[in-house]
Amino acid sequence: MTQSGKAVKLPVKNARGFFEIRMESIGGLGANVAGKILTEAAIIGMGMNGAGFASYGSEKKGTPVKSFVRICEGDQKVRINSPVEEPHVLAIFHEALAKSVPVTAGAVPGKTVVILNTRKTPSEARDFLKLEGGKVGGIDAMEVAVATGSRVNMVMMGAIMKAAGFYEWKAVEEAVLAQFGRKYASLMKANMGALQRGFDEVTFGEFPVDGKYPAKPFTREEPNLGYETAPIGGTIYSVGNMRFKDLSTSRTGTIPLFLLDNCTRCGECDITCPDYCFVWEKGKDPKTGKEGMILLGIDYQYCKGCLRCTYICKFDALDPAKEAEQDMDKITVKHKFLK
Repeated sequence: MTQSGKAVKLPVKNARGFFEIRMESIGGLGANVAGKILTEAAIIGMGMNGAGFASYGSEKKGTPVKSFVRICEGDQKVRINSPVEEPHVLAIFHEALAKSVPVTAGAVPGKTVVILNTRKTPSEARDFLKLEGGKVGGIDAMEVAVATGSRVNMVMMGAIMKAAGFYEWKAVEEAVLAQFGRKYASLMKANMGALQRGFDEVTFGEFPVDGKYPAKPFTREEPNLGYETAPIGGTIYSVGNMRFKDLSTSRTGTIPLFLLDNCTRCGECDITCPDYCFVWEKGKDPKTGKEGMILLGIDYQYCKGCLRCTYICKFDALDPAKEAEQDMDKITVKHKFLK
């Protein structure tokens, strides 16, 4: 029963009687906490039953995270704890995840509402994710989080509430207060503002199954190596493996923007960078005419957005900028060995 005394009915259920949510994210964006809040709001605030849990590897910023929420009506018990394979709501917290993780696996047209943190329109998001069809939503959660002084998870929770269609605002508000109110009381206004904007500003589009993209059924990820096939400890068995590293999913909205006209080629940024993102080549300095190593720019494939280079640069040649506002294809300079 809710506080009003009315039993909450789920708008849709799967064959087992559950409404299920899956959040695809990276460490640092708060998907795990979002799952806890949405689960507690349904159980404590709305008198339902459910379970919320997360799956992740190394517990650090930038690594892939999956958060699951499974909700049922109050007269049913939760007897399963398996991952959510075919969610009713699939929320993708970072669009760069789609490059390396099968985030849309198990999305079923007519059942799954997909929400992407992006500046793209729903149509562009559908093409970017190569979805078979169905309902797709887009919300620039990073921009809203920065504008409100909150976090991406609060914005995405607002969008999830709208897609789910049964969450009561007061229940979620009280769950957020229970999670953050004591320790971060000063942020509650910002958090609730982000939650409201996520609910209000997410936009949706409906797309038919038109054969444009194939279905992506859910499959369990299995490791390539096991106790019988793992190499000897410390062995590098993939030669030149740094070439395939992609740290773009570690960024949380900001990048160092290289301003060529201010650069003196002092090299302090290159010394400071932990991932060797800066691209140099031998040539003639256009300012002095001297031969030497010339800094061409940044290869953002290797940049995780730590912004250390912007702090060390004394000449304002590196400026913190919003990634969503940049054309990354135009400003990225590839290392020679990738050409």
